[in-house]
Amino acid sequence: MNRFKKIYNPGFLAFLLLGVLCSCSKTEVKPVSLKLAVGDRFYIGTALNSAQIVGADTPAIKIIKQHFNAVVAENVMKSEVVQPVEGEFDFDMADKFVRFGLDNKLFITGHTLIWHSQAPDWLFVDKQGNDVSRDVLIERMRSHIHTVVGRYKGIIKGWDVVNEAILDDGTWRKSKFYEIIGADFVKLAFEFAHEADPEAELYYNDYSMAKKGKREGVVAMVKSLQEQGIRIDGIGMQGHISMDDPTIEDFEKSIVAFSELGVQVMVTELDLTVLPMPNMNAGADIALNFEFKKELNPYANGLPDSISTKMTERYQDFFRLFYKHSNKISRVTLWGVSDAQSWRNYWPVNGRTDYPLLFDREYKAKPIVEKIINEDL
Repeated sequence: MNRFKKIYNPGFLAFLLLGVLCSCSKTEVKPVSLKLAVGDRFYIGTALNSAQIVGADTPAIKIIKQHFNAVVAENVMKSEVVQPVEGEFDFDMADKFVRFGLDNKLFITGHTLIWHSQAPDWLFVDKQGNDVSRDVLIERMRSHIHTVVGRYKGIIKGWDVVNEAILDDGTWRKSKFYEIIGADFVKLAFEFAHEADPEAELYYNDYSMAKKGKREGVVAMVKSLQEQGIRIDGIGMQGHISMDDPTIEDFEKSIVAFSELGVQVMVTELDLTVLPMPNMNAGADIALNFEFKKELNPYANGLPDSISTKMTERYQDFFRLFYKHSNKISRVTLWGVSDAQSWRNYWPVNGRTDYPLLFDREYKAKPIVEKIINEDL
């Protein structure tokens, strides 16, 4: 990979030539941002919250513009926000998010079209509160997907079409989509998205993707879709990791297994919690909520240097893995800009102080950022 492809200009070449002719010592030009350091290996992205989308969080916006070349909306494109009442769409924040991406020439991912969580209450029930029929829910899915994807046709280049349909053991999640429609809801969602924008890339996204059961379940689901002629362009591995789980080896097995399906692999929601988990089988199920206990919040007053060092090493291990498989990975997206905004501060225990991202609460780059920029991996 030729990193100079993105920073080349004639003046720079003349400067190098002059240095040689004058027998001056060469000064290596180092990239000053993550996106330049990563280069053409893959997109490096981040999730935007509302304050960043509307321009209120100016320090974060500066970081985004300097370091990232891809963005995804943390919440403002989810169905409960976009269509809170049946047939009444609110695109105010979604439009602002897309405008931010366009203005800054960023790769935009739409997140997410079909997800059992953060869906509006009306979606699955009739006026009496009873589950709707299969045909009604299919039509509601079609209408939602066609309206949302159609609005940004040709603008948003990739969509998380379905989120979290498979459980950690590889079986189907018994969501309302599954209970009312059956497994076909995934196939239908991809069909509707393709109809709305035939040129957009379409992805499946899920957490705990390094687990053997989940890996095998997702592989089986995607193979079934492909056998039915359904186009799926990528698989998103939510990178919600801890200091000891998953192992690098298991994460790598999933990267390889998904790539062998002939699709792109993306690390879609990368963050690294340093806090103890009240339940090691929690995965990243947003519905979980455990009672706050002081022992679950050991770093309320700051992160010890010893833990910071281990965190840097853990991130280094994962970026080494991403670089190793950069021919398979199309995007690595952090789930937020600074520690202050991270969902890890309130999930799965509300009120904790976590340190999961690449920039701290003062918007200062952590040591891992310099490691990546200097390729000290």
